[in-house]
Amino acid sequence: SKKRVVVIGNGMVGQKVMENLLKIGAAADGNEKQLQLSTFCEEPRAAYNRVKLTSYFETRDPSALSMTSEFDKEGKTVWYDENGVELLLKDKAVSIDTEAQTVTGQSGKVLSYDACVLATGSFPFVPPIPGKQRPGVFVYRTIEDLENMLQYAQDNNVKSAAVIGGGLLGLEAAKAAKDMGLESHIIEFADILMCRQIDQGGHNALVGVIEDMGLKVHCGARTESFVGQDGSTDMESMSPVSALRFSNEDWEDLPVQMVIVSAGIKPRDELARDAGIAVGERGGVVVDDQMRTSAKGVYAVGEIALYNNFIYGLIAPGYTMADVAAKCLADDFGIGKALDPENLPAFTGADMSTKLKLLGCDVASFGVNQPRSDDKDVSEMVWNDPVSRVYRKLILNKAGTKLRGGILVGDAADYDKLHKLAVKSEEELTENPAMLLPPISARGGVAEENEGVSDDPTAQICSCNDVTRGDIASTIVELGVEGATLSAVKKCSNAGTGCGGCEPQVKDILKQELAKLGGTLSNHLCEHFSYSRPELMALVRTDTDPSSVDSFEKVLHKHGHGDGCEVCKPTVGSILASLNNGIIIDDGRDALQDTNDRAMANMQRGGSYSVVPRVPAGELLPDQLIALGVVAKKYDLYTKVTGAQRVDLFGAAKHQLPDIWEELGQAGFESGHAYGKALRTVKSCVGSTWCRYGVQDAVSFAVEIENRYKGIRSPHKLKSGVSGCVRECAEAQSKDFGLIATENGYNLYLGGNGGTNPVHAELFATDIDEKTVIKYLDRYLMYYILTADRLERTAVWQKKLPSGKDGSGPIGHLHEVIIEDSLGICDELDTRMEHLVDTYHDEWAEVVKDPARRAKFKQFVNTDETLSKDSMIEFIDMRGQKRPA
Repeated sequence: SKKRVVVIGNGMVGQKVMENLLKIGAAADGNEKQLQLSTFCEEPRAAYNRVKLTSYFETRDPSALSMTSEFDKEGKTVWYDENGVELLLKDKAVSIDTEAQTVTGQSGKVLSYDACVLATGSFPFVPPIPGKQRPGVFVYRTIEDLENMLQYAQDNNVKSAAVIGGGLLGLEAAKAAKDMGLESHIIEFADILMCRQIDQGGHNALVGVIEDMGLKVHCGARTESFVGQDGSTDMESMSPVSALRFSNEDWEDLPVQMVIVSAGIKPRDELARDAGIAVGERGGVVVDDQMRTSAKGVYAVGEIALYNNFIYGLIAPGYTMADVAAKCLADDFGIGKALDPENLPAFTGADMSTKLKLLGCDVASFGVNQPRSDDKDVSEMVWNDPVSRVYRKLILNKAGTKLRGGILVGDAADYDKLHKLAVKSEEELTENPAMLLPPISARGGVAEENEGVSDDPTAQICSCNDVTRGDIASTIVELGVEGATLSAVKKCSNAGTGCGGCEPQVKDILKQELAKLGGTLSNHLCEHFSYSRPELMALVRTDTDPSSVDSFEKVLHKHGHGDGCEVCKPTVGSILASLNNGIIIDDGRDALQDTNDRAMANMQRGGSYSVVPRVPAGELLPDQLIALGVVAKKYDLYTKVTGAQRVDLFGAAKHQLPDIWEELGQAGFESGHAYGKALRTVKSCVGSTWCRYGVQDAVSFAVEIENRYKGIRSPHKLKSGVSGCVRECAEAQSKDFGLIATENGYNLYLGGNGGTNPVHAELFATDIDEKTVIKYLDRYLMYYILTADRLERTAVWQKKLPSGKDGSGPIGHLHEVIIEDSLGICDELDTRMEHLVDTYHDEWAEVVKDPARRAKFKQFVNTDETLSKDSMIEFIDMRGQKRPA
């Protein structure tokens, strides 16, 4: 007869137990049919990836998080029926009778069992803060929690939220609040964020990244109560939350309209307690090496399991527990190959090393990352780059011959290599540890595309599921060129299905292995468009009915599916701007834009914005200089001359931007588009007008070029330079396109850039006149706009172009396209560029003169009253000017 296994809890670890049992049975000639699997699931839908919960805001689609397949209307998936698993949805197990070996559900259903697996996970820990019962106070644990937050925020016009907890869960919740469009505050009791993973230096780098995104961090906070709208601070009032009150001396109340508590977890062990199963003093079901509890036939896995007085709150140890429990349970029933009683699978603890992407920032810790104070065999090396927000600490033995652990914040591209050296290898270092300390991006420029991925087949890529590079490579070979998609590789190898942090490496390995097999990886823009950016651009620009593709919704309806995401929305927005040149914040297009484009200004650290007027070729009238000073002084803005021959004004509040631009416009300034993927500036020397070495009027030509291409949206930013002689003072050869004057005209250079990976531009044409320069640049820029990938600079795009005839390389190909018209598209390139030039508009001038557009920058939707920026952002004095603290 079949053996019944009842799994209580259909979370990620409980689901993994069942999958492992079925896999063991299938490998044993169909013995999985000897098992009857049943699972209690108190939530309204079957197992989903709770680790990726924050991504729900991108899709609002629960099926995108499903552990198996798409949810039906009842919250089930076909996986359960296909595998004969009894899913008791919306039914909470309320009691276990270990003598009768039965489990009773809230519905009254009673299931007998031969083995029972407790996988109930944990509760969110809510500190006993007065006011925690109020409307507007939420925990962050389930899809329902997120849906309730969204509904509450919408119904109550919520503008700000506080997240209680600065650990992993708290930072995930803070991202959720940010994704809801709320002003977000992170409230942490400890003096630093993520105190179990990083130190003060790592905290400083992480806070820098977080605050650059506009979030506020409050560490060392002693939250006294959640204050109600009626001013009450007790445990009874149901007045909605309106503020946080602190017991810290001199701390004022923090006004917020929502509180998200994400301060840790508490094992859900009440079933075990009531059943007389042994639990720990501070919670958790006591288990042995085989995940067995004190009750016969009862196992415990995941966040409920207490092993050696420790609760493992990460998914990787949970999956290891699930594997051990499934193997031992199957062996008890005689399913599969008999195990050696003296050498049973065992859980012996877990490597708590982690690599995460939190709020867009790499955070990793491995091995001994915080040595004990009495540990004498320690030496430390630290890399601290506060400008780039990169902090790295390596912990070595005293002799410096063995890597013991480390902390990586801001750049963890080489985590796998360092983790292996510290945790997986007993060998001494073969290279100077000082060579391991800098991030890859600081070692001779920039990392190659796959430099962070180990070639070692035994290297662990996915720590959640213990998947090696060799496992992934074997999966790709088995799937073949046609079947090896990223989703298929993840499904078959389990790599990337846990926290998702290793997905970029899985993708890189897939690219490499497919290349070995003679295939290529799909270059789809995202899950909503089965086209690359150039392909989608081609579909839109060649549509015979332009009105059918003149908005994101129409493009999505015609060429995509779903609701769109943070990748495709700004990409389509850029495509439409490059073709139609409409105002980017009109007709709902503002919702497509990234933060900077939507505000038409660059958000700076602390949440203020910078203002960069256009200064063609760096040429300024004295009255304009005076106007800049007047505006900077009036609005108390930090002022700096940039490397692009412009003046940058920092520290403006968003609601001040229209007023500032109105005054700048009156002085003759236009938007400098420093916030957009567009032409930034055309740098120039003074040329022949002043310099005795100049051979052409570099300034006048630079002004003409900048005014021609200003405002044109492109896949990435564009920079240019015009030098009046071969001394090259304008550094034209490090620009996307640059000109160096000669006695007979100009030499034209294409495809250069500076930055972390400098590229020298290639010489395209010599001694050409200004009219020819314009013709060639029109075609070059339009060809780039139409065919480059998203966020691809001209240097990278140009390098990928096919070679011209006779092995002349990409520059030869450009000769053939631009001069010889080998593709027959020059007329289109010319026409499209003329359209963009003819339809230019100064975006800020359009905002200033239109009340409806101007209203989009109001501080508060329902009033014209404003709060001063000093009341929202802390500034300090630096050399006579203000900067964020």
